[in-house]
Amino acid sequence: MTDRDIALLLADAADGAEIGIAPTQAVIRGGRRRRARRWAIATATALAIVGSTATLALAGLPDGDGHQVAPAATQRATTTPDAFQDAPHRTTLATGTDQGKKWKVFIDVWGAPRDEAEAQVQLTAMAEYEESAPDVRKASDLVGKVAYFVYRGYGDTTSPVLENTVVASDAMSDTDLTSGALPLVPGAGNPVRLGIGSVAKTAERVLCHMKDGDGISLLKAPASEETDNVEPAIRSAEGSPYNWFVCVAPKGTEFESAEVTALS
Repeated sequence: MTDRDIALLLADAADGAEIGIAPTQAVIRGGRRRRARRWAIATATALAIVGSTATLALAGLPDGDGHQVAPAATQRATTTPDAFQDAPHRTTLATGTDQGKKWKVFIDVWGAPRDEAEAQVQLTAMAEYEESAPDVRKASDLVGKVAYFVYRGYGDTTSPVLENTVVASDAMSDTDLTSGALPLVPGAGNPVRLGIGSVAKTAERVLCHMKDGDGISLLKAPASEETDNVEPAIRSAEGSPYNWFVCVAPKGTEFESAEVTALS
């Protein structure tokens, strides 16, 4: 039985249950309470995500150290003439340097197939990128759904940390926020400094709280071309129904929670 099979079994067992405290990390919830339909925890990964309106799975590895992910820099064109997406939209959410090593958080988003034939083509394309839509057992399960995959890169290691499928019409509103935390440096037992979350496209400001009482304020980034230096901010990701943010706690403390706040 694979890690994904175990995660799906856990998700099925938890279906319909209220989310409480996750085994490895306190649940982080901000804004108007949103109930998660299903959840699964990869115990070797400190990431704890709640608040999604659709199936949610956490991507983790037995040793918690991550693995190499096939790059998409030389990917095929993201659309065919009829606008069907057979390759992911990749967006860098944030970059930085920690202890002399570069880190990066990015997201792959696959557009929603319109019918089963397109879904089958997309599933085959996903396999080329070593991505597999969670809770999709046959092509028809993917019709009308957006699939996204969030990755953490640190030094020479890139690890998948979050994967999900949501109906294309899904949306967050007002102060809705879904966030989670994991170590910035791969490996079990390292400080949980990296916070990743999604918010409504209308959100203008996110306040990240640290365990030492300090906070980091993130504002909505203006639309611009992607560069090699992407400062943490609230950013759009092409194809995603939500906007995204990344917070990194300073050395010596950890990420605790996040909330959408009004501009002062």
